[in-house]
Amino acid sequence: MSDLRSTGRNPVSGARPAPAPAARHDSLAPLRVANFRWFVISILTMAMGAQIQGVVVAWQIYEITHDPLSLGMVGLAEAVPFIGLALWAGHVADSLDRRRVALVALVVLFLCALVLALVSRPGAAGDWAARGPAFRWAIYGVIVICGAARSFLLPARNALGAEVVPRALYASAVAWRTGVWQVAAVTGPALGGLLFAWFGAGPAYAVAAALMASALVSVLRIRANQAVARGPAMSLATSLREGVSFIFQRRLFLGAMTLDLFAVLFGGAVAILPVFAEQILRVGPQGLGLLRTAPAIGAVLMSVALALRPPPRRAGPTFLWAVVAFGLCMIAFAVSRWFWLSLSLLAAGGAADMLSVYVRSTLIQTRVPTAMLGRVSSVNQIFIGSSNEIGAFESGVAARLLGPEPSVMVGGFITILVVAVTAWWAPELRQLDRIDPGTDPG
Repeated sequence: MSDLRSTGRNPVSGARPAPAPAARHDSLAPLRVANFRWFVISILTMAMGAQIQGVVVAWQIYEITHDPLSLGMVGLAEAVPFIGLALWAGHVADSLDRRRVALVALVVLFLCALVLALVSRPGAAGDWAARGPAFRWAIYGVIVICGAARSFLLPARNALGAEVVPRALYASAVAWRTGVWQVAAVTGPALGGLLFAWFGAGPAYAVAAALMASALVSVLRIRANQAVARGPAMSLATSLREGVSFIFQRRLFLGAMTLDLFAVLFGGAVAILPVFAEQILRVGPQGLGLLRTAPAIGAVLMSVALALRPPPRRAGPTFLWAVVAFGLCMIAFAVSRWFWLSLSLLAAGGAADMLSVYVRSTLIQTRVPTAMLGRVSSVNQIFIGSSNEIGAFESGVAARLLGPEPSVMVGGFITILVVAVTAWWAPELRQLDRIDPGTDPG
């Protein structure tokens, strides 16, 4: 009997049973959940408002200073509170109602956009450059507050994402929510550039504030899940140590986060796109909006493909090659002098980046206990989210020292080098097949 059981053959005929038909992938299943629909609407509107605000702040600051380092300072102003509060924010997300934490953060972001709209409204105090350094530092101050609010919003919202859909739909839900964010990243920068060119900074900030308010209302419509598991009460120090240890004891997570950190830190060019738009490609604020939009267009196309298909096999090699492709696109962008070629390269880089984000985000969503999602997301936030802001500062400094084109090119080469080092150091990531839990060691 043991031989028959081990071979799986029919004990009468000796034939192997026909394999069970593979379950059909239902790509729309997450969207049939009402809470998830409100959740992705909040992501769409909040991200769109943030993208509009980011484009306007960048162009406004650069128009005042004409210094690429000032663009880096915008990233630094947001990164410092974003990093400094991240671990505490993760503890809060795992200890309190995640929906309420997200609501408070969205209220703060709405008020920040409203303040920017009021101080930048037409005729508020004459020409920006004539207002002196105080006006520029006031903008930096608002960005600091935005960074603090985002520090609490991200882990709370990422953990809330596990509460609004059944666990079986996590992978598909990640594809939808990252794709929706990328849709906002497509429309937001382009809309921000057009609003700035047509109406000025004040009205553009007002639109951003209205979108933040819409995100707030959408989160209010989410019905709380009373069955969500919460970890045992513990001190702040113990809570933080548990979250950090979870990541640093698993090379699969640590390798993926580290690779994305260095790729964004050195390989990105978003922060200095105003320099490319004005000095190299000469396309003005409208062109800047399109340049900021191009990576998201590629990401949206990639996210649609991911949402419509089951999670990919050979996820680890796919992740690594996606980051290599991102680095190559940045190198080619640095040497391009044609606007449409530059747009195409940014779009291709965005598609590659989206693929790597999907693998990393799905790993976290499917392999981290629900009670720890806030703290693990906060560690991921330090690695990934902060790299955007610190990368903006690094890009500004490098562009100041080397020039915009060499700084982007060197960053692309460093990204490819980091891929090689990570693949050697984290074989768990290199050998990862499926991102579903329980199929690979992690």
